[in-house]
Amino acid sequence: MKVLIIEDEKMLADSLVMLLKSKGFDAEAVYDGVSGTEYAEMGIYDLLILDVMMPGMNGYEVARSVRAKRCTTPILMLTAKSGTLDRIEGLNAGADYYLTKPFDTRELLACINALLRRQGSQVDELVYGNTALDLSTATLICGDQSVRLSAKEFDVMRLLLQSQGKNVSKEVIIARAWGYDSSAMDNHVEVYMTFLRKKLETIGSNVRICSLRRLGYHLEVID
Repeated sequence: MKVLIIEDEKMLADSLVMLLKSKGFDAEAVYDGVSGTEYAEMGIYDLLILDVMMPGMNGYEVARSVRAKRCTTPILMLTAKSGTLDRIEGLNAGADYYLTKPFDTRELLACINALLRRQGSQVDELVYGNTALDLSTATLICGDQSVRLSAKEFDVMRLLLQSQGKNVSKEVIIARAWGYDSSAMDNHVEVYMTFLRKKLETIGSNVRICSLRRLGYHLEVID
């Protein structure tokens, strides 16, 4: 499960990343509302953990922007603002749950698990065209044909499938699959796209990985 934490208190954000990683989540953090909005609106996360009081763009504004883009990713708001009107504003902005600071980590984890359970089968596989990616086994499936993906192939393919036909730049692919501090280059992305294209073809998928100069990659269904 991929979790994005949007929190301007860097120490808190990083501690949440460590906590979630220790529980088996793929967690990362950004430290301002503007960056958080850009990443959240890509629709590649299973859960957003969102602070309210941030400079530039607060949590309510982030939630409204994400929901305006029809992103249905669950949102858990974390905030020191505990008033009834604050809770109402958060829920009306698009949050699914509102947890006040300071909070017990056990309650936080319980909230996260509850929100992810609501996703149901959506978190078990991603489907595009006649092809599915089983998230629990990293397997591409088309009819009665299947092929296992390597860890990096899985990360790249999952990102493309979650983008549902939208272009994903090489920079974003590198950041998501290799990490922000990685020394990976554009040719690393190109190599893995070649691997994935071959595996899609092998199982008879009608999904193709297409590239657009300077814009990146996207999926198309070929009739």
